[in-house]
Amino acid sequence: MVDNGAAHGPASGVLAQLTELLRQLPADGGGALWRLDRGGRQLDANLVRLAPGAEVGASVEPDLDVLLYVTDGSGRLQTGSGTETLRAGAVVWLGHGTRRALSAGEQGLMYLSVHRRRPGLTIGRPGGEAGEAACLLNRVCDACGRLATESDARFCYRCGEPLPEH
Repeated sequence: MVDNGAAHGPASGVLAQLTELLRQLPADGGGALWRLDRGGRQLDANLVRLAPGAEVGASVEPDLDVLLYVTDGSGRLQTGSGTETLRAGAVVWLGHGTRRALSAGEQGLMYLSVHRRRPGLTIGRPGGEAGEAACLLNRVCDACGRLATESDARFCYRCGEPLPEH
């Protein structure tokens, strides 16, 4: 993953030139290629590349709506409503509670995902407000994009790469 240096920049402005960033990366690399990294932000965004044939297994995001923009390649999106073909230029809405799985086509799949940022956990009283769950980016494999289902996972079971340390 490329460090975008955004954590030290101004509050608003250009964060990255993705076409230039992609020219600098190996064509066969997968996982999160870029992440929005601004303090005090209200959004999370990730540019993810799946290698040809790679998959992001079925999951349900109970709390967040997610917007995907397919920037390159092709693939399939499977939801409870069926399977849809994805190609560059597709904008996909995944409402919270939607069961979804992604798979890359023969040329791979690259997409930008954007969703509301989850604040860190807060301590609350029983029965009271306790805040939202922590971000799961430390459980997404940079190499293949798989989300580890185990909270204590240190390595990706699909490709064996170490999971990010955040």
